[in-house]
Amino acid sequence: MVELHPHDMAHGGEAVARKDGKAHFIAGAMPGEVIEASIVEDRGSWARAALVRIIDPSPLRREPPCEYAETCGGCQWQFTDTDTQRSWKTKTVRDQLEHLGRLRSPLVHEAVSVGPDLGYRNRMDFHVVDGLPGLYRSSSHDIVHLEHCPLLVPELQDLYSSVGDLEGVTRLTLRAGTRTGDTLVILEGDVPDGVGSWGAPVAHRSGGRIRAVHGDPALSEVVSGVTFDIPVDGFFQSNTPGADTLVDLVTEALDVRDDETMLDGYCGVGLFGATVGRSAGRVIGLESSADAVAAARGNLSRAGVDHKVVTGSFTRDIESLDEYWDVAVVDPPRRGLGQKGVDAVTSTMPRRIVYVACDPASLARDSKLLVAHGYEYVEATPVDLFPQTYHIETVTRFDRVDT
Repeated sequence: MVELHPHDMAHGGEAVARKDGKAHFIAGAMPGEVIEASIVEDRGSWARAALVRIIDPSPLRREPPCEYAETCGGCQWQFTDTDTQRSWKTKTVRDQLEHLGRLRSPLVHEAVSVGPDLGYRNRMDFHVVDGLPGLYRSSSHDIVHLEHCPLLVPELQDLYSSVGDLEGVTRLTLRAGTRTGDTLVILEGDVPDGVGSWGAPVAHRSGGRIRAVHGDPALSEVVSGVTFDIPVDGFFQSNTPGADTLVDLVTEALDVRDDETMLDGYCGVGLFGATVGRSAGRVIGLESSADAVAAARGNLSRAGVDHKVVTGSFTRDIESLDEYWDVAVVDPPRRGLGQKGVDAVTSTMPRRIVYVACDPASLARDSKLLVAHGYEYVEATPVDLFPQTYHIETVTRFDRVDT
């Protein structure tokens, strides 16, 4: 056992304590506490420790609102209030930009709250073992069976409660369009008897394919006044008020004009193209999922946006577009743009790039690359799409440096 005094929070959600010149990372602890921990991994210059006992708790520590918080790995930070969580997230973004991005004193605004701190998820994926759904235990592949999950929007909490014995099912996905009233269930494994009593359409996922097994599974959602059709198993922001906030922030940061062409990179079903793009002269979208591209074309058409949306890899196929864009929005996966992605988005040297990031470290690495390509980092706004967890979305603006 070792006594530790955490002083900071690390990217990844663990508290950091230094002892004998070594950094120790401890899940479940927070700065300002005195704790007892056991070393579970020692890498020489740093170690990971398991929290055993809180000797002197922080005054900011609270009783978690969920009874499963100490065992379930779905949330990491329920032990403190969301104002404190957001302060940690703001600092994480700033620290990553300074350390990995090599930016000096970057302007990072305070993390923005977007809505409820519980009951916000319009999609949740559960593992099923012995007929009971749950989530992984923290740092484990053991399942914690959940009778309820307070992160779910109310309509999905009701649906979760109505799902009966799931014997033979291996995975359960619940989705909702909170502003359209759509709900649906996606199953993997066996299809139980009685799915017709669940009160929602049911689809089955196997080998990457989706087929309807009850009702007519369909999903749509409204964001910033635009109705989006979403493929049954396709990506969409899991926090609907958060999607509104992202659109507002990107709109303000991009400031696209009606005589400009906007690139929507990794466009998905066209969240930014169909909203932010309403102020542009034209939108060019690039997305790797054919189903998402089909949905995006329909969504942008209904929004009245002149567009060209193409199926392809952002890093490999952007040159084949044979297009010029004046401004760009990119919303890459967790790994970020990387060198090839930065090369792609800057290939026409747009006057402004707005980067929507779901990982601060990837954003920081890509910021360094964008600066090397002749762009100036202007500002970043963290967006708290996932309260109770360490995950953070960030909207960042880069302007071309004209010499």
